[in-house]
Amino acid sequence: MARVLVLYLLSSILLLPGFLSHGSPEKEKTLAMIKPDGLFGNYTDEIKRVILHSGFSILKEMSIQLNEVNVRLFYAEHSKKSFFPSLVKYMTSGPVFVMILEKVNAIADWRALIGPTDASKAKVTHPDSIRAICGLDLERNCVHGSDSPQSAAREISFFFGDTLSSGFKLFGASYI
Repeated sequence: MARVLVLYLLSSILLLPGFLSHGSPEKEKTLAMIKPDGLFGNYTDEIKRVILHSGFSILKEMSIQLNEVNVRLFYAEHSKKSFFPSLVKYMTSGPVFVMILEKVNAIADWRALIGPTDASKAKVTHPDSIRAICGLDLERNCVHGSDSPQSAAREISFFFGDTLSSGFKLFGASYI
């Protein structure tokens, strides 16, 4: 009787999903944004080629002209920093192109692909990165990428959901 119980328990454990197999790692989603300088420089198609070549899937995409209210909401964590007014001006200077990217390790892989925030430094330290290729400096760095799963969820919802649980909503944005 004890042997039957042990065999039953052992077989139950072995049949649990993923117990013997390593299973496939879960895909994650991240937000990618091509900023106004990237659109003005006609880098969108090249950036999308790099994204697809790097194994990402583009689940959704759209071009949108952000207004000051939306930029202030999206970059709220920077609102007390000295560069915030120029960031708002820059991000409202033209349309942005936003995408939901998906793959295993999407957040870290997209951040690695875009390179350091300061495009002038990226040109030296990461010359093949997207920011090195199409960015100009710390502010006009061509692209944005979520920095954590929490940021990715918030940012994806900001652009592709009706309203965030925190109450964020796109106000008066122009969809292109």
